[in-house]
Amino acid sequence: MNFNFKITSEKPVSLIMKNLEINYFSEAGEWVKNLPYKRNPDKSDPFCIMKDNGGTCSTKHAFLKILVEENNFPELKLMLGIFRMNTKNTSKIAGVLRKYDLKEIPEAHNYLKYENEILDFTRKNSSAEDFENDLIEEIEIQADQITDFKVLYHQEFLKKYLKNHPEIEYPLEDFWKIREECIAMLQK
Repeated sequence: MNFNFKITSEKPVSLIMKNLEINYFSEAGEWVKNLPYKRNPDKSDPFCIMKDNGGTCSTKHAFLKILVEENNFPELKLMLGIFRMNTKNTSKIAGVLRKYDLKEIPEAHNYLKYENEILDFTRKNSSAEDFENDLIEEIEIQADQITDFKVLYHQEFLKKYLKNHPEIEYPLEDFWKIREECIAMLQK
């Protein structure tokens, strides 16, 4: 990772990190990466990864984005990417895709980006290589957009995807439920 800084802010997320004796962004990234992967009941709470002792790509990267903002490093961006989730990049979902006779499901993923480098702190072994080659599109978002905005953006993308893939005969509601089954497999 080519991006790092000393945590100097006295704002909330920075203070939490310093209280944990985490003094650099790289250390904060490692700490977040090592938290368990799990869904948070209240993703709108920026501190939910601490309260729940874990989080998803959304909550973990939003937390780090707030840390970055508190320390005045706007060049590190929070991204919302849509990638083709399939058995090659996400082997845990193979059974679900097979069950519904699908090759892939477009999935929304949050990560950070510095210049052209993708930084993924979702899991211990996460890296850009996990999804980068299957990335369809990406936009920059703000930390407070990981809830409703992300879901609506993802669902709008899936509507277009289904329209462009008439061989997939599932309505959006069913396609979303299949996607939820895939996500449940990732939590196991």
